[in-house]
Amino acid sequence: MKMALRACLRTKPGLTALLSQLSCSGHAAARRAPALVAQRSSSSTSQKIKVDFDQSSGVAVMHMQSPPVNSLSLEFLTDVCIALEKLEMDKSCRGLVVTSSQPKVFSAGLDILDMYGKSPEHCAEFWKAVQEMWLKFYGSNMITIAAVNGSSPAGGCLLSMTCDYRIMADNPRYSIGLNETKLGIVAPFWFKDTMVNTVGHRATEMALQLGLLYSPAEALKIGLVDQLVHEDQVLTTATETMTKWLAIPDHARQLTKSMMRKPTIDKLAANREADVNNFVKFITKDSIQKSLGMYLEMLKRRKA
Repeated sequence: MKMALRACLRTKPGLTALLSQLSCSGHAAARRAPALVAQRSSSSTSQKIKVDFDQSSGVAVMHMQSPPVNSLSLEFLTDVCIALEKLEMDKSCRGLVVTSSQPKVFSAGLDILDMYGKSPEHCAEFWKAVQEMWLKFYGSNMITIAAVNGSSPAGGCLLSMTCDYRIMADNPRYSIGLNETKLGIVAPFWFKDTMVNTVGHRATEMALQLGLLYSPAEALKIGLVDQLVHEDQVLTTATETMTKWLAIPDHARQLTKSMMRKPTIDKLAANREADVNNFVKFITKDSIQKSLGMYLEMLKRRKA
């Protein structure tokens, strides 16, 4: 199954311009909202993620469990896409909660090891997987809620923004945001579009230029997250919130979601190949590879 999806990712046309110059309907409408009480459930687990699906409520919980920080590697992204596709195909699945099994982190973002010292072919496959993850989440027919129970920079922030609703742990030690420019990378246009759709143009302009990472309180203030709760209550609150969303007829909610997001999705879908080419050209530059190498060395010294 993984091989089939990876083959699909390799052959699907690409996205749009990404990093610039320098320095990254239908599920059947429910007649009533089921109570979130487990009666029958199923579970699927890969090395990187675990999905628990409660068939009685129609809600699945995806636990990201790729230590130490849920980096979005090619393998991780492939597992996520496969799991999401399976849930979308199951008409009884109406909602998905995404959370982390790792302490203090939701996701640290894209895995640098999939961009450093790799062949152009590998970099292209990796970027297609990033695109695929975004397209599947942002265009999902399911209700998606991010239970952000730790820090969520860069690609982790992007993943949370693809969801319909974001609940974050109210811990000032945690942060969230697209901080690519601080690594000498330019966020691609579809990262930017997602953030504009979430917090507006001016807030996005400031955030992306300065590579801002927001505390939970700051993120709530600009609308980057929708709710703050004690970190022990993040998943419980997500489950309770899901009940409210399930009360809305699926067809009406799905059509409304599509109306809001389709222009952004179409923009990426029409330019995927160009985006992949731009990413590969950028990430394989000697200067960028040198910067990534220096960043990895800094991380090693910190661990030491």
